[in-house]
Amino acid sequence: MRRFVTLSVLLLFSIPFGVSISGCSHNVAPTYCNGGDSGITTAQATTITLTPIVYGISLNYAEIGQVNSPATTNCKGANASIGAYVYGTTDMTIADVQPTTGRLCGGTWNRNSGGGIPDYTYCIPTNKSGTAYISASADGVTSNPLPIFVHAVVTSIVLGGPSTNCSTDPTTACCPLTTVGSATAAPYLANSCVSQGTTAQLVARIFAGTGANQTNISCLAGHLQYTAQGATSTTQISPVVSIDSNGVATALQPGSVLITANISDASSSAGFFSTCPPASISLTAPGTTTNPVVVNENNPQPLTATALDTNGVSLTGLSLEYVSTSPTTIPASSTVSPTLAGAASITAVCQPPSCNSSSYNQIGLFGNGKPVTSNSVNISTPGTNSTILYMASTQSLYIETRDFTQPGLTAPFLLPYLPNSMVISNDGSTIYMGSSTALMVLNAVNTLGITRADLSSPGTVLALSPDGTIVVISDPVHQVISLESSSGGVISTYGATCPASGCHAEFAPDSQTVYITAGNQLLVYSDYTGWTSITPATTAGTPVTDVAVTVPSVGAYFAGPATTARGYCAISTPIAPTSDSNVFYPPADNSPAITDRVAATNDGLHILGATVQTPVPTLSDLQIEVPIPSQRNPLNAPSPPFSIACPAVGGLTFSNTLSTSLLNPVTATAITGVIPASDSSVAFITYTGSGGVLPAYAPIASGPGTITYIKLSGTASAPLAGVISADNSTFYAGTSVDNLVHIINRGTLTDASTLAPNLTNSAGSAVPVNLLVQKPRKTT
Repeated sequence: MRRFVTLSVLLLFSIPFGVSISGCSHNVAPTYCNGGDSGITTAQATTITLTPIVYGISLNYAEIGQVNSPATTNCKGANASIGAYVYGTTDMTIADVQPTTGRLCGGTWNRNSGGGIPDYTYCIPTNKSGTAYISASADGVTSNPLPIFVHAVVTSIVLGGPSTNCSTDPTTACCPLTTVGSATAAPYLANSCVSQGTTAQLVARIFAGTGANQTNISCLAGHLQYTAQGATSTTQISPVVSIDSNGVATALQPGSVLITANISDASSSAGFFSTCPPASISLTAPGTTTNPVVVNENNPQPLTATALDTNGVSLTGLSLEYVSTSPTTIPASSTVSPTLAGAASITAVCQPPSCNSSSYNQIGLFGNGKPVTSNSVNISTPGTNSTILYMASTQSLYIETRDFTQPGLTAPFLLPYLPNSMVISNDGSTIYMGSSTALMVLNAVNTLGITRADLSSPGTVLALSPDGTIVVISDPVHQVISLESSSGGVISTYGATCPASGCHAEFAPDSQTVYITAGNQLLVYSDYTGWTSITPATTAGTPVTDVAVTVPSVGAYFAGPATTARGYCAISTPIAPTSDSNVFYPPADNSPAITDRVAATNDGLHILGATVQTPVPTLSDLQIEVPIPSQRNPLNAPSPPFSIACPAVGGLTFSNTLSTSLLNPVTATAITGVIPASDSSVAFITYTGSGGVLPAYAPIASGPGTITYIKLSGTASAPLAGVISADNSTFYAGTSVDNLVHIINRGTLTDASTLAPNLTNSAGSAVPVNLLVQKPRKTT
């Protein structure tokens, strides 16, 4: 009885428990693709895709490749999981495949080789050209056939024009399988450029073998992949072209770029692509009619640049550089917003490599690789500025400062070394002083202080780039010219021997080019082409003693026994269908004017020079045309206004009309400077010697201008050095004998007052000021 009761209890508890387990157990019902209750399920693979679907894979004889991993999807287009694929080929004598891995062979894989060598270890060439098709299978599904092009080893790929006979001279355009989708674009012709926005089909010929054994295999080799070297955007180079998978090129920004073509895992420099360069750039100030354009301080004035290419097509998106001849007061950009009163000439430049770039050996092809400069827009900002004047001497260890918004001179600042030169950055923050021992760098933001004394950079500071990043130093001991970073460290050097009168240098306003005179040697350094050394410095073999960059900055004039000029347009000579040789900075003008120092006026109309040649010192005024007469009145020039593009043949040609004036009251031993005002209304001549006057020359548009001899007060013998205030109201001249600085009123051309810097030498004797720089500041 007890056993029965126990059994009853067990049954009572076990039956519901068993029933509950049975009730929770179930199988997930499959989902069918057709939405019904039978057929293919969504868990099954329905499509296997091998890529590239049309273009396939190209293999040289015996080359080993690899099929890309298949993409497998179900009936809903979602990824489907496959454990393993089986690969097969339509012709293993052309292209073989390892069945389990998809490794390809341009021939036949080894099988049953013996000697312990595993199957599918090495590829046996059959030297059979053709196309085999590879497929991948899994779960009863087979992929698309993937074409495998097998051919002789590719030795070269040449970009060129279309074929006139596809049977005897096949190109990639003759092979429909390898040029799918490209028929809408006209073929690219390698002997011409393509205008911006235009498309062109790249056409190439693919060769195997060399010399007499060379064979055209363009229709056997498969699909080319093109790449434009350097065609993507960087900080230096604008994109020249974009190329799609079909080899259709779209012209983007002006320039020439090398094209490489890749096939069978081998790349080749196939040729180049050219987007047409600008033929003209018109720069205007909308809403203005005056010349110069009057723009008040902090009052933005937009500028509009309109560019046409060599086919007359409008260009957009150009990486133009806007440059100002007076960036301290009127910095340049597409919108001019003067910070202080002054005057400037503004131009827009399409300057390689940031605009219209090309590789070095293609400079000049179709005009690519050469700069194009707009007409100048002259800006005048009325008002007055105050000045901070820095005064030093090559005979004193002190530098004196005069801030004209303050009541008097500051305490003299002691330098570590005796200076031989002094320049100031355009932003007024830094002064660079050369010496025979070290380069001295001074912070001039507030109180003067030495930032750096660089013992590795002795010599004379010749120039500072307008953007304040590069210092040019002449080291007469080591006989080198150095380009040094403003933060320290040599950028580049070049051997040069400076004459007794010293070397001189001047940067173009964009800071990318500097011209350096070294007697019988002329040096030019460009960010784009590096150093160019011209020896002798002139075609007549005469030395050059000074340099003045033209306005616009399309070249430079050089002082000497004859005053000569060189343009920035290289003379390009074709040496092959796709490359040029170049002569950089060729001669552009020549004048019999004898000059020791030269300077350019901002209006672009004059190169002013002076010489101590006996019997009497002489001033020369070269009224220049750079390079055509419409520069003289751009507002009345034909539309578009005057701009300068490099000619297709030869370099730029300037012209001049010479006027000379004798500086009769002056007895000079050396001309130390020709210093024009930024508004081009007057230029001052400084010198060593005697005479007690400061010559001031007012140029006019045509013919000799007017010379005024400003009588220096007191015992002053000669104006040794000078600097003009940014607002052109005052000229400061350091003078000999009295050792003062004379303040010349620009309006009346009179000696208004003097400063006594009281600079002394090591013996405590007073010495003259012959190093002067200034920076403007607001009057309050």
